[in-house]
Amino acid sequence: MTDPRRTPATEFRAGTEGAGVEMAYAGHNTFLKGDPQDVDDLAADVGVLGAPYDGALSNRPGARYGPEALRRASGWWAYLSNYKGGLTNVNTGAQVDFSDLSVADCGDVPVFPMDRERTAASIEAHVATVAERAFPVLLGGDHYCTYPAVRGFAEGAGHDTVGLVQIDAHSDTVTESPVFGRHYHGSSTRLVAESPWCDYDHVSQVGIRGYEGPDFAEFVAESGIDCYTMRDVHERGIADVITDAVEAAAADADAVYVTFDIDAVDPGVAPGTGTPEPDGLSAHQALRTMEVLGTHDAVGAADLMEVSPTHDPTDVTGILGAFLLVTLLERQFAEG
Repeated sequence: MTDPRRTPATEFRAGTEGAGVEMAYAGHNTFLKGDPQDVDDLAADVGVLGAPYDGALSNRPGARYGPEALRRASGWWAYLSNYKGGLTNVNTGAQVDFSDLSVADCGDVPVFPMDRERTAASIEAHVATVAERAFPVLLGGDHYCTYPAVRGFAEGAGHDTVGLVQIDAHSDTVTESPVFGRHYHGSSTRLVAESPWCDYDHVSQVGIRGYEGPDFAEFVAESGIDCYTMRDVHERGIADVITDAVEAAAADADAVYVTFDIDAVDPGVAPGTGTPEPDGLSAHQALRTMEVLGTHDAVGAADLMEVSPTHDPTDVTGILGAFLLVTLLERQFAEG
């Protein structure tokens, strides 16, 4: 009797060298080609969620398409790790084995485009579920999504105090906007700092530039926030700045949540975002940021926000965003 499990397809795959290698542009778009897993049955080092929501933006829309762009771009590094096995990171000289890193993609959280509160509750619940089992990675979405994600991380991981390292062009500390109210992507850091799990003493910001409110300097001096502007980065160097930033956020905290708004990067490098600001981080500085953060034991969760691929026909913004997350995860889990 013919074995029903031995189909022509299985015979081909068994007898053809390379048949198990999936090209970067083939197959399902999961982050790093990770196994699709239900969030309730997660078993992996890293659990990835998408938040395709941009209902809290104040400028150009399109970040709802960010999770798909990041997943698609991440396929290149999944292909390399599959095809070549162990790798050498040429930038750092480190030996990397991505087989030491298990990634599960839990899909997108339910979003409600006309209901910010329900969307926030959805993000919080799903990140909390991942945080009980794995290192959560959230693919945004606009930067408001970070606020419920930090809440979910603290609840799911059982942390009393969470530090925040925010890589961003903007401080997102607006108290209230006459147009957007108290809850939008310009207020997410203020909301995190006012939550039961954080305060401004545990918030570090890197890359701030452009314009803030007239009392911003006074706010920085009085609030206890660690704010490093792009001028600080230029004058001191990104490695020293980010080292100080994560140490300040981690002090007396149970864990650190890293949020990277892609508009921290110069729009000449990463144009696909909703609120671009000139004179941002270079690609090198952005990657160095993730290299440093990835080595810090306190870092327990991360997100990548505000990738808006409709504003970048070259796709380089999504490619850089995916590489930033891959770099952080490599340092956390796969570097020898």
